[in-house]
Amino acid sequence: MQRSAPRGFGWADALGPLAILSNVAVVCLWLMETGLASLSTLDSAIGSVGLLTGLLSSNLMILQVLMLARIPWVERAWGHDLLTRRHRLAGFASFWLLVVHIVAFMIQRADRAGAGWFQAWWQLFVVDSWMLWATVGTIMIIAVVILSIRAARRRIRYEPWHLLHLYAYLGMALGFPHQLADGADFHQVWAQVYWWALYLGTLAAVIAYRVVLPIIRSARHELRVSSVVAESRDVVSVTVTGRDLEPLRTRSGQFFVWRFLDGPGWTRGNPYTISAAPRDTELRVTIQAAGDGSARAANLLPGTRVFVEGPYGTMTAGRRRHPHVLLMAAGIGITPIRALLEDMPYEPGEATLAYRYSRAADAIFTSEIDALRARRGLTVQAMPGPRRRDGSWLPDQSRFAGCADATVLSWLVPDITATDIFVCGPLPWIHAVRDAAIAAGARPHDIHTEDFSW
Repeated sequence: MQRSAPRGFGWADALGPLAILSNVAVVCLWLMETGLASLSTLDSAIGSVGLLTGLLSSNLMILQVLMLARIPWVERAWGHDLLTRRHRLAGFASFWLLVVHIVAFMIQRADRAGAGWFQAWWQLFVVDSWMLWATVGTIMIIAVVILSIRAARRRIRYEPWHLLHLYAYLGMALGFPHQLADGADFHQVWAQVYWWALYLGTLAAVIAYRVVLPIIRSARHELRVSSVVAESRDVVSVTVTGRDLEPLRTRSGQFFVWRFLDGPGWTRGNPYTISAAPRDTELRVTIQAAGDGSARAANLLPGTRVFVEGPYGTMTAGRRRHPHVLLMAAGIGITPIRALLEDMPYEPGEATLAYRYSRAADAIFTSEIDALRARRGLTVQAMPGPRRRDGSWLPDQSRFAGCADATVLSWLVPDITATDIFVCGPLPWIHAVRDAAIAAGARPHDIHTEDFSW
């Protein structure tokens, strides 16, 4: 297999600079409206800083929504993982700018009011034009940010967290009238053009790509459940059939946001990777019971209508650069790896699978993997058992006692510097594999990952 040709510059490559430029534009609008002269006195400087941080916070909030608007060409170019990380980074940056925005105006009003600071704050947050709405919206945003901290997210199932996360959109909407009424940078023509274009463009993208396009696609392809097969005690494979699925351009390694129209709760979508090579009339998804929505999958009936968004994700065979490939999976992370093994091009001896699972009862697709090994010359290394220790990707087995993580990888693929490595599983395990692979000599751009965190 030949190394893939370098990808030329495309519109997606301009998105990062454009996002940075949008924040520069906000600073320029602030300078045009207030100027550096606003920093001449302490009172005006505090108010000016509050204004600038509020504008930057609003800009980043809109950008983070735009990142996850599911715009197809953006998803294909950047990948959902990277967009999610950038969304999270922009969200926290926006939050802290919002905090500075609020605190700055609290200090300014308190300094002006002297002993009547409480009444001044009441006026600021409740009485002033549209400020009560903005205050309620801010409380919603703060709640969502707190629930987005990893320690909090680990205690919440996906479905309720996703529902609560949507309140951030409502919080942003409640704050917009306050920006129109009080924001000085909304009074100039060019500023109005910028902000209205940003808000309305983002709203149009969300409606078009997260609502209208999925409805059209799902109706056109007439997706329905055809069978449900138990893979283990808490994992099922759901096969969905439809009409003329080729225009979706689905590739092994990608995922959809699935909604099974089986009763209450169907409106909350769940992201699941396809677990078999896509066919013209059939998709298969394998689901582990980890929440209310995923647990219902075992009870789906044939004929149930299916609503999908996607496909998303870039961990496909198109990222491969070398003849040899190592595919590594942990737990339910075997699902995209199983699909890749089916239709990824490789000759006997060129592909190695390392499959981690805690117990033999948790291993899925074993018969299908055995068939691929016999038919295509796949090398399989089963690695059962709990993880050896924190920070290691290896199982607690006697044959790995005393072996460094990087040493075992070099044993799996002797020429790791000329090998593509596809990795899928829990995020800490992915990080452990990545660190070990780089220590063994793998190039970072040859490590392709997909994680199941949210």
